[in-house]
Amino acid sequence: MGWRTDGPSVRVCPVVALLAAVVFVLAGGAAHSGTSPPKPRNILFILTDDLDRAEVSVMPRLKALIAARGASFRNFFVSVSLCCPSRATCLRGQYSHNTGVQTNGGTNGGFETAHALGIEQSTVATWLHDAGYRTALIGKYLNGYPNTAGVAYVPPGWDEWDSPSHGDPYSEFNYTLNENGTQVAYGAGAGDYGTDVYARKAAEFITAAAREGRPFFVYLALYAPHQPATPAPRHAKLFPRARAPRTPSWNETDVSDKPQWLRGAPLMTPDVERQVDALYRRRLRSLQAVDEAIATLVATLRTNGQLRDTYIVFTSDNGFHLGQHRLPSGKQTAYEEDIHVPLMVRGPGVASRTTVSDLAGNVDLAPTFADLADVAFPPFVDGRSLAPLLHRRAPASRRWRRAYLVERWQESVTAPTARSDAPLEPLDADAPGPRARRRRAAALNFSPEYHGIRTRRHLYVEYETGERELYDLRRDPAELHNVAATARRRLLRRLADRLARLKTCQGAGCRDAEERR
Repeated sequence: MGWRTDGPSVRVCPVVALLAAVVFVLAGGAAHSGTSPPKPRNILFILTDDLDRAEVSVMPRLKALIAARGASFRNFFVSVSLCCPSRATCLRGQYSHNTGVQTNGGTNGGFETAHALGIEQSTVATWLHDAGYRTALIGKYLNGYPNTAGVAYVPPGWDEWDSPSHGDPYSEFNYTLNENGTQVAYGAGAGDYGTDVYARKAAEFITAAAREGRPFFVYLALYAPHQPATPAPRHAKLFPRARAPRTPSWNETDVSDKPQWLRGAPLMTPDVERQVDALYRRRLRSLQAVDEAIATLVATLRTNGQLRDTYIVFTSDNGFHLGQHRLPSGKQTAYEEDIHVPLMVRGPGVASRTTVSDLAGNVDLAPTFADLADVAFPPFVDGRSLAPLLHRRAPASRRWRRAYLVERWQESVTAPTARSDAPLEPLDADAPGPRARRRRAAALNFSPEYHGIRTRRHLYVEYETGERELYDLRRDPAELHNVAATARRRLLRRLADRLARLKTCQGAGCRDAEERR
């Protein structure tokens, strides 16, 4: 027997023919039926609110089920340490100067700005939805939602939508969810506790996706441990003696080298310290329901046979300071407590107990999700996929990011006018109204606008006042000694040049600017 080619007939040994047939069968007959596409991966994205890196120490299930089974990022940062700008960045993969969402409200931030600018038309939800994924957002969306869009509004790209439209979701009780256009009220009973409700809905969605045999993307946006950090009743008495960590920068005594806004802040009094400790205990308690939710969702995935094909990504929208640099509690500064957040990932191809030291940030989340789903992302994206780091492959570029942009903008006090069907009570605990915004902006310990960069070694910040901060984090990880006045001019010039390129970058230009020496 012979195979015909364009040339002369070729005689084939029967043994060779037999081997070829065996290989063909073992390969699943690919030459006849075509190569089967790889099975799409599921993605479960769990975003907490105001979580400090150190507080994951009280979450044993997170550590056992995600960190120990996957990768932990040592240098993961948020570009703006504030809820709404960070969340817009997570959805779009852009720095805030490109999303246009720079604050939590007013004319330069919040849901109303995002909605008016049309950035919801192209997000990781629309990219994955258009590729056949079942998508769900459960929990907190953008600060100020739904405002003038109306309580039944569901943004593009989401198959399942369960997000608060009325009430006080930050307290975890007495809120109303927009459940795919239907308003469902939750009260003050134990079964109404927000974190539990959101976790239950996520588990139901994941199970439904398993029945349909479709890949899913779940964005589970929990309110804990944001103030008031209300714990579930079953956790209300835990950690009775816990105190906020007395880090080296706790109630910093000498702030003479700090910018004026911080030099004017008083030392915390014993009474203020007690208040900080009380908040810290509530935060730890509120995280216990989050930890339980992680265990519930992992168990759901395992029961459904989905766990091996699912990436689970855990992080926070920003960090939180508790007494560092004499600042009682809050965020929005460029200090480590506010910008440095946890990122833990488990999933297919991610080795257990991996530590990633490369610089990464929330601008990378959307392109990473797209890459893991084998979906192209638009050219407007500023970030980069972290998949090469997760899978221990060489990045597409031989170089990796050397600097990450950190910023803060002042919020405009001119807020949009809400329609009559908007919530009567503010849904955003961080932007309660114009009067509170004016009081807050007038406070001495409230940071002015700044732009800065975080490298593996340095934090460099330029304030709108003309003041600068520079910290050598190898020698001074607590950021006690601002060396901007004494550092080598060459170093300052290099950092300033990097910052100048990054704060106006767009798309691939951001990645180029981040990689330059």
